[in-house]
Amino acid sequence: MLVAPSILSADFGNLERDIKAICEAGCDLVHVDVMDGHFVPNLTIGPVVVEPVAKASSKPLDIHLMVENNNFFVDLFAPLKPKYLSFHLESEKHPHRLIQKIRSLGISPAITLNPHTKVEDIEYLLADLDMVLLMSVNPGFGGQKFIPSVIERVIKLKELINRRNPNCLIEVDGGVSDKNIKELKDAGVDIVVAGSFVFGSSDYKKAIDSLKV
Repeated sequence: MLVAPSILSADFGNLERDIKAICEAGCDLVHVDVMDGHFVPNLTIGPVVVEPVAKASSKPLDIHLMVENNNFFVDLFAPLKPKYLSFHLESEKHPHRLIQKIRSLGISPAITLNPHTKVEDIEYLLADLDMVLLMSVNPGFGGQKFIPSVIERVIKLKELINRRNPNCLIEVDGGVSDKNIKELKDAGVDIVVAGSFVFGSSDYKKAIDSLKV
């Protein structure tokens, strides 16, 4: 299991310290939640903040866009060369075009689905994706309770991926902890996003290691 701590739960007064600490503790990616205050009821960070995050991190960035104007935000964050750049299917009228654009920029394209969105809705896009991010909470805020039905969704998505694009990874974000990590792994998850579980721990390495099942 790959682990991508979400900096949404980090101490923004000591962000460089926290980024370096999770990298030294063995995380695989650094997850960055970008919210515009329109698609979700929260406003987070732009490239002015994420650029020093990228410089402080020894691990690749995993940028999750929770925005309405995806094209605009892809252009903003592409120069930072994240490993993954994901956008929500629910907010994009032309997902295939945007996937092609992200890939043309040398970035791995990913699509995110809210808890209510059917995984079958992206079956036709799977061949062109490197990752699918399933939300296991309603997006917008950290520290929410895990929605157990995501396990069934992972299993369905894994079946579709095996048929359409076996190389596509599955990521889950929201309420992930050592209490549900084995179930997520068994269902077919490849990457977990963990914010409060990691940053709320007194031992980042112990927390991250407990997710590497």
